[in-house]
Amino acid sequence: MNLKFQRKLAAEILDCGVHRVWMDPDALDEIAGAATKEDVRELIERGLIKRKPVNGISRARINKRKAQRKKGRRRGHGRRKGRATARMPRKRAWIIRIRALRKRLRQLKKEGALDAKTYRMLYRKAKGGEFRSIAHLNQYLETHGLLR
Repeated sequence: MNLKFQRKLAAEILDCGVHRVWMDPDALDEIAGAATKEDVRELIERGLIKRKPVNGISRARINKRKAQRKKGRRRGHGRRKGRATARMPRKRAWIIRIRALRKRLRQLKKEGALDAKTYRMLYRKAKGGEFRSIAHLNQYLETHGLLR
């Protein structure tokens, strides 16, 4: 049974595409008898022809992938594009490191664990790139007995 013409008329009336026109599968013979727009309007009023809702594009898969990446997955060697310094420039890495070190030094000074002279000496060493991390700074403080 070819219902292309009825589908086309219904699409014009419902102001949608032909793929969004739904026809009642139990009333296909009746729908096939509709030859004018008026007939199709009547079928629409009776609920034998309807407009289907707009199909959206699901974000479920990408959201799941994003959640996995947040957990640190999907970031292996095969996934990487660009050199390490392209992904995290040296300057950005330096900024992150020096801010963390300075924050730790300020915290120790505020707590009274460091005197002003030692603080200044460590600050200059941090600026010179002597410490690679906060853990390294803490280790240095312990080995040299600089904490009060």
